[in-house]
Amino acid sequence: MAEKLAYLSEEWRVEAEKRLKEALPPEKMNHITSSMTNIYKNCPGGKEKYFYFNYVKGKLVDLEIGEGKPPAAEFTITGNYDIFAKVTKQEMGSQRALMTGKVKLRGNLVKALKLAAVSDRIQKVLSSIPAVY
Repeated sequence: MAEKLAYLSEEWRVEAEKRLKEALPPEKMNHITSSMTNIYKNCPGGKEKYFYFNYVKGKLVDLEIGEGKPPAAEFTITGNYDIFAKVTKQEMGSQRALMTGKVKLRGNLVKALKLAAVSDRIQKVLSSIPAVY
């Protein structure tokens, strides 16, 4: 794939889902069952978007990007588009973004920190997608 995809576009989502399923089988995801919604504030064009992941026994079963009310999730992380873009490009670690208040977490912080390594694996795969931010 040579062309760059627009970050958070439907084409980018399709590529993200394909790559996550290929690169992260259930054993690499520690057979987790969890869901997470990232809420992106101040997106280009002034809109707010969400990015929803749902894993069951380590298998990605749902990956959505949309506007409006996101699906209910175990964890909700809210922050500015530019911060999430930096995390996805691996210019900033997700734990650092959380601990420095750049993003806000709603959900069990202890469990979220236990899942940090899994989150890092997801971000590494997402960072491999050629994208325009």
